[in-house]
Amino acid sequence: MSPLRGIPATGPSDRSAAASQRGVFGRLAGWSQRHRWGAVLLWVVVLAAITLGSQAAGSDYRNDFTLPGTDSQAATDLLERHGSSQAGDSIQIVLEDRAGILEREPAVRQMLGRVRDLSGVAEVRSPYADASAVSEDGTIGYATVTLEDKAQHVPKADITRIIDTARSAAGDGLRVELGGEAVRGAEEEGGGSAEGAGLLAALVILVLLFGSLIAAALPLLTALFAVGGAVGLVALASHAFTVADFTPPIMMLIGLGVGVDYALLIFYRYRHELTRGADSESAALLAVDSAGRTVFFAGCTVITAMLGLIALGLGSLQGVALAVALTVLATMAASLILLPALLALFGRRIQRQVLGRAEKSAAKGKEDGARWRQLAAAVQRRPLPALLAALIALLALSAPALGIRLGFSDAGNDARTTTSRQAYDLLAEGFGPGFNGPLILVVDGDRADGRAIRTAVAEADGVAATTPVLPSKNGGPATVVVFPKTAPQDEGTTELVHRLRDDVLPPLERQTGAEALVGGPTAATQDFADSVAERMPLFVAIVVGMSSLLLVAVFRSVLIPLKAAVLNLLSISAALGVVTPVFQEGWFGVQPGPVEAFIPVMIFAIVFGLSMDYEVFLISRIHEEWMRTKEHDHAVREGLAATGKVITAAAAIMIVVFAAFVLSPSRMLQQFGLGLAVAILVDALVIRCLIVPAAMQLLGRRAWWLPAPLAARLPKVALERPEGR
Repeated sequence: MSPLRGIPATGPSDRSAAASQRGVFGRLAGWSQRHRWGAVLLWVVVLAAITLGSQAAGSDYRNDFTLPGTDSQAATDLLERHGSSQAGDSIQIVLEDRAGILEREPAVRQMLGRVRDLSGVAEVRSPYADASAVSEDGTIGYATVTLEDKAQHVPKADITRIIDTARSAAGDGLRVELGGEAVRGAEEEGGGSAEGAGLLAALVILVLLFGSLIAAALPLLTALFAVGGAVGLVALASHAFTVADFTPPIMMLIGLGVGVDYALLIFYRYRHELTRGADSESAALLAVDSAGRTVFFAGCTVITAMLGLIALGLGSLQGVALAVALTVLATMAASLILLPALLALFGRRIQRQVLGRAEKSAAKGKEDGARWRQLAAAVQRRPLPALLAALIALLALSAPALGIRLGFSDAGNDARTTTSRQAYDLLAEGFGPGFNGPLILVVDGDRADGRAIRTAVAEADGVAATTPVLPSKNGGPATVVVFPKTAPQDEGTTELVHRLRDDVLPPLERQTGAEALVGGPTAATQDFADSVAERMPLFVAIVVGMSSLLLVAVFRSVLIPLKAAVLNLLSISAALGVVTPVFQEGWFGVQPGPVEAFIPVMIFAIVFGLSMDYEVFLISRIHEEWMRTKEHDHAVREGLAATGKVITAAAAIMIVVFAAFVLSPSRMLQQFGLGLAVAILVDALVIRCLIVPAAMQLLGRRAWWLPAPLAARLPKVALERPEGR
């Protein structure tokens, strides 16, 4: 008997039997162990080739926020068809002089002439050409620079030259700042040190868990190999597919967390087999053949969830989904192929350290998983109060998500030192908050129709001012710039967009026979948020439905998949319930504003997959004990005792990796980091430690109920190899 666990050690005959029964993942691990140096060298060569290739080719990340079927996209398409300069995005050159900008007209006109001659500029409208472009007190004015294309398609170098040329006129009391999405993109900061901080914290947790720097380094090394290869591949793929420019940091965020998580699950099972008496080689094979199946299933769930984003049809999100799915696929491959090779290289040394630490714990009378077994027993004694308390806590956390307002951050959320934020504040001071989020009214009719519609729109509730009708050069559609009374992120601006489309413009269109569309970046932002809200139910149904079907086949149960789906949704709603007050209401000194429109769908896709990871890992061990003993209470206790430590450690690593991204200068990454960290924290501590044991106890044997007709038709899928095999 093993002195460590009281379980028979794995002898030579047992190992031979296990080898003959080895599954596909065990055979894959066996190949990696036999060709350990070749496997590692192959990974190094492939990573080097991808890295060098991506550096030589560069990247072509570009955003695609086209939304077919929306008014804002129809307005853009109409302008582009007629070659209108208004189809491009614009930059505002904001001027301030307390003595009056009219005194600066010669110098300003000279500067604007130089800007007009720069590459990427379609048109420049001077503040002196329109009285409405100068504040009432004459101290603030703005010029409008219309670009030849959308901001994401104009080279950053061209935007930088516009900024430098305009600001060269500043001095002697004249202040020049520039605003617009193109300017924000050109002065965007780097990603900061979030990745390094997360990796360092993960290494500390792993060292504390395993008591060995080598053992702790292997999961991190596996994750780094996988993420490095995936980032290079996506950079190359960006030349052929539309991949958003914010994709790489998201890939690293997910890849590091998931990569360490998957490698840790396999490594922990490897350590478990060592303490049961297996040698290093057999332990690795058994670990990959059992926990590897869980990793494969969990990874497939994440990939399925990410690919479900394609059903939303939301431009750049499709590229992000494919990139993250590729990253998860790379982490799965590294965990199943590279990790066994590394274990073969360092296995003997790790085995000595693991057994030495286990013997010390045994000498002190510490039983592996004793505290988790006690926790499960305590929950089982009073399952209903534990379940109700945990559910009430999650519902309380989720409540703020009911008031979530989707949108996009704008220059008002930028650092006060940036020129885009300075321009934003000057425009708000001189012309009112709505001047930072103008609406572009596109009128496809004659000039008289445009003037009539412009007059009616100017009198609409919520409109502060409008520009004169701006005709296109070829006689196509005319445009009117409409300035709301409220800031771009204000609910009043959202209401104005809907009011114009639903109430103001339809009767005018019937009266004049012209077509009028509300477009521009502010309207497009609202269209994107509305599209996410409309398509979210379909996305949730696809992901939850497919994952539940897989769980039904794996656990031969109807109630367990239903429970898993409900609990995963609760962890996601709790995460959004924390993100909402922090970023929308401005808690803890955060600049208030809407939650980025794609944050809910991205968090749902990622968290649902990761939550399913822990669900599968815990329930598979409970199911394993249930199949072996047919004692439900015992199975629940032993399942939590066997997995509680590794789930908590894996969750802690993902939490510190995700939370580190709160340090990023990007508001989007801050929201991602906080949302994912909260979701994993809730899932690992509240759901897996309290709700699942309580729910399983209350369900009893009914947890494994499956209607006979369904059982006869379902394929049998085994995730974990029984302990004795």
